[in-house]
Amino acid sequence: MFIMPKKIPEETRQRAVRLVLDHLEEYPNLTTACQTVAARLGFGTESLRRWVRQAQVDAGARDGLTTNDLERIRKLERENRELREANAILRDAAVFFAGELDPRRR
Repeated sequence: MFIMPKKIPEETRQRAVRLVLDHLEEYPNLTTACQTVAARLGFGTESLRRWVRQAQVDAGARDGLTTNDLERIRKLERENRELREANAILRDAAVFFAGELDPRRR
């Protein structure tokens, strides 16, 4: 049976990330800190670890694409996909109408 993941409120995510970042020096590594905090708050370790890493990227403490950059890329990819679909429709319509207007087919 497939269980749908629960949607965790943004304020809870931010609080969990702050907990990990504030107490990171008390743990040997990021994964251990995330395991401890995630167990206390009742959600997945890997989810928390991804949130913390993204927060570090957004703060400039780690290399990578910021949340704003990722959102912009997703938007551009969606727009690109929609434009490709529209071009394919126009191309098919042009072929259809060119065939309809061809005097040799009458």
